[in-house]
Amino acid sequence: MSSEEIGTEWERVALAEDVMDDDVLGVQAAGKAVALYKVDGRFYATHGICSHEYAHLADGFLEGCEIECPLHQARFDIRTGQAMCSPATEGIAVYPVKVVGNEVFVKV
Repeated sequence: MSSEEIGTEWERVALAEDVMDDDVLGVQAAGKAVALYKVDGRFYATHGICSHEYAHLADGFLEGCEIECPLHQARFDIRTGQAMCSPATEGIAVYPVKVVGNEVFVKV
């Protein structure tokens, strides 16, 4: 499958090598802040803003499959978006990710 065949609902957000293993990268997709993660060679994407207070999750600390907000240390599971601890009580959106060749696509 080529990137042209991916469809209009998917947006190219990065090259695979732009995201290091066990790291997070802030990107934009469909005008929204998105946090793009790579854990054990697998890509994940979530809404890029903490649900507790406005903070960019790409500036947070990734440990395993949990991202910690840099502002008040709320944590979210990047696979499900579930809030794992207070002060966050609401989860964050998760987005499908597809890698085609060396390009990473997100469907927001």
